[in-house]
Amino acid sequence: MSLPPPARVHIIGGGLAGLSAAVELAPQTQVRLYEAGPSCGGRARSYYDRALETEIDNGNHLLLSANPYTFRYLDLLGARDTLRTPGGPLFPWYDLRDGLAWHLNLGRGRVPYWLLSPHTRVPGMRLREMAGLRNLLRAGPDEVVADCLVPGEFSRRLLEPLAVSALNTDIDSGSAQLLGTIVRRTLAKGGTACQPWMAARGLSRSFVTPALDWLKRCHAEVHTGQRITEIVREKGRVTALNSASGPIRIGRDEAVILAVPPVVASTLLPEVEGPDAFESIVNAHFRLPVSTRAKGVVGKAGFVGLVGGMAEWVFLHDRVLSVTVSAANRFADIPSEVMLNTIWEEISQALNSVLTTPLPLTRPRARLIREKRATFAATPLQARRRPGAVTSTVNLALAGDWTDTGLPSTIEGAIQSGLAAVAALGFRSGYSKQD
Repeated sequence: MSLPPPARVHIIGGGLAGLSAAVELAPQTQVRLYEAGPSCGGRARSYYDRALETEIDNGNHLLLSANPYTFRYLDLLGARDTLRTPGGPLFPWYDLRDGLAWHLNLGRGRVPYWLLSPHTRVPGMRLREMAGLRNLLRAGPDEVVADCLVPGEFSRRLLEPLAVSALNTDIDSGSAQLLGTIVRRTLAKGGTACQPWMAARGLSRSFVTPALDWLKRCHAEVHTGQRITEIVREKGRVTALNSASGPIRIGRDEAVILAVPPVVASTLLPEVEGPDAFESIVNAHFRLPVSTRAKGVVGKAGFVGLVGGMAEWVFLHDRVLSVTVSAANRFADIPSEVMLNTIWEEISQALNSVLTTPLPLTRPRARLIREKRATFAATPLQARRRPGAVTSTVNLALAGDWTDTGLPSTIEGAIQSGLAAVAALGFRSGYSKQD
């Protein structure tokens, strides 16, 4: 006979993994969530930047329609309408090296008709390069992305930038198997799985504020500014959580979900062997003197991917241009001012011809944010170090995009991990193992 689920669950960490678990649990049991920082959301939150005098996102995130757990989370919170989308699988690109603007429209069906015409496929590609997709789908746990790709414009202009942004790891060391999972869930399923979505009014209004409102309605407790310093265990169970404000007793009918970054998790649970190598992400935000809009496909999409430079993705938000640079360890020694000037030159080259108001010649106010441990390095070695949700402590489960979700560090992986931790404790959950 199975035991009843715990009467209360304590969740350590208020990032998306912890919020996902809390939102799922709140209608089923009592929930207490502890966040060490002043606000919840982790890497998927917004804040007011005093230097730019506007609200910006902590990081830029592009969602795809093939993110079932993310959209389930948003629908549960009634927050899907806070996203915007071009309405189809449309991706504008600009090749900085060749000065070439193009776009990819994958169509609605599963059959890749876009490959049959030189007007709809990646410029300069050869069909034999498609073997790279097949190689990724068949990749083993020790293969890296570079081993699978076929040299050519399809790889350089599409697969390589997608790999770097999805894995946040360069193609010479990034796991081909992890990227293969992304390909299997997106490109291999056709255009309906590849429609892009973005937070229209900031990440917090999509992912954080609605979750906190939901938890409040369900009478869950959310404690910000409360760092858990120790997990006390006796006879295979968590019995207490120590914090700066004193101990928190964990009863025999209570459980704990640990949803913190891997470095913090290994401090609290020394036996957990999580990833120990990390990659940084750089986000640059430019505050324009006047509002501007983009014409054509860039205006419809609201973003553009860049190839051949430092910048990778540019998101257009009225008077703010936000730029993402993934796998940014390679730029760690470049001064911030140099990076900002380089990125500004690149986005000026890519955008000026499609903007209703040209960008100023002089770089406007800007902010460069380096997240030194944004994600685990998505290499084959690090992928093998990812633990599952279940632990050897009976009333303790793990969550976080660094746990073994089968995905790289993504919003989808974080939300999925929260659901997996809920299921591991015996509660009803929307989690089901894929692939």
